[in-house]
Amino acid sequence: MDYDLIVIGAGPGGYEAAFEAADLGMKTALVEKEETGGTCLNRGCIPTKALLHAAELYRSMKEAEAAGVCAKEILYDPRKMQQRKREVVLQLRKGIEDTAKRKKVELIRGTGTVCGEGRVSVRTAAEERLLTADRILIATGSRPIRPPIEGISLPGVVTSDELLEYEEPVGSLVIIGGGVIGVEFAALYQALGTQVTVIEAMPQLLPNLDRELAQSLKMLMKKRGIAVCTGARVEAIRQRESGGLVCEYTADKPDTAEADAVLVCVGRRPYTEGLFAEGFRPDMDRGCIRVNERYETSLPGVYAIGDVTGGIMLAHAAAAEGRNAARIMAGRAEAADMRWIPSCIYTEPEIACVGMTADEAKAAGIDADSRKVPMGANGRTVIAGGERGYIRVVSERETGRILGAQMMCARATDLISEFTQALSAGLTVGDLARVIRPHPTFSEAISDAVRG
Repeated sequence: MDYDLIVIGAGPGGYEAAFEAADLGMKTALVEKEETGGTCLNRGCIPTKALLHAAELYRSMKEAEAAGVCAKEILYDPRKMQQRKREVVLQLRKGIEDTAKRKKVELIRGTGTVCGEGRVSVRTAAEERLLTADRILIATGSRPIRPPIEGISLPGVVTSDELLEYEEPVGSLVIIGGGVIGVEFAALYQALGTQVTVIEAMPQLLPNLDRELAQSLKMLMKKRGIAVCTGARVEAIRQRESGGLVCEYTADKPDTAEADAVLVCVGRRPYTEGLFAEGFRPDMDRGCIRVNERYETSLPGVYAIGDVTGGIMLAHAAAAEGRNAARIMAGRAEAADMRWIPSCIYTEPEIACVGMTADEAKAAGIDADSRKVPMGANGRTVIAGGERGYIRVVSERETGRILGAQMMCARATDLISEFTQALSAGLTVGDLARVIRPHPTFSEAISDAVRG
């Protein structure tokens, strides 16, 4: 065989698997047809957060007078924001490619197709190359869904991939989908002065998250001028004669929302197009590659991880699965605890959660205690002028064992790791209460929450 392992897809799951395999002594190839880093680095997590950072700086500067800082004629430049975003992406992409060289992972550019047992065909515009390996790992990720809505192909109707490249201000924006991508883009464009409308089919924003978090976010978004309509079904998108678009939807009654652009973000689907040769396909489940607990597909020697398997579509989940899969192939114990995967939303304030909610604990028949601390009493939050927010800790009443945490506050996406570690280690609220946290910090609220 040419290699011990061929990884198809150089996103977080793919490159982390390749690096782990190389560290374990496996001769590894990493096949990627587009940019190194996958969706997360090039069209998802990193560029979105780079633009969100710029937008929040802009909003903070406009509101700085409350802190005694007076600035005049605060403006933003979309082209310079895009330039900075690209600089960030290129720097991180180079870091991945440099790491591949250092670890002697061969990065192969082209479209990979599994064409037989232990065989991968890699096609470029110039040639086709056949590679062989003892094992093959699929890590091709996912792509945005375009639902069958009338007018979905009109100019100005875009997915997050296209909207991330906009270099002109957007006066008004309709967002179809109130999940993580939808609310983050709503926060981004509202901070830049765009009139934003969010239309969500489910009864709440962030349908897969805690109801109280979703309700708090909805109230804050409305306070900032974002129109939010939940329980609404989009019927059609039409072009206005005067320019722009009209989104027709039905909630309690038929209604419309006008905008210069419409963002469609109703979910993602596994990317498997052209991935397997005819007659050599693994078992699938509604477009997802089926795997067992060892990440093995039904094809001998072929593994799969990340979005393409239909699990939790998060970059850090895929990266952990990639490392675990490589270790399983090498006969080593898994390194990452996949039981507890935090979810993070980069709105302002941030939202993060891990483990069970109080309702989920009750549904599981667990006698749980729920402790909530509003951030209004937190010194660092008051200094920073923070708005509505809280930290909630859910624990088993009898033992005090941590079951989960939900938070909406500044730095929530960093603070949640303390609870992820607590869950993995089986810690109790008493264990966390013994920790001395510095003052004044946002993390002090954790102490308040676990003390009761």
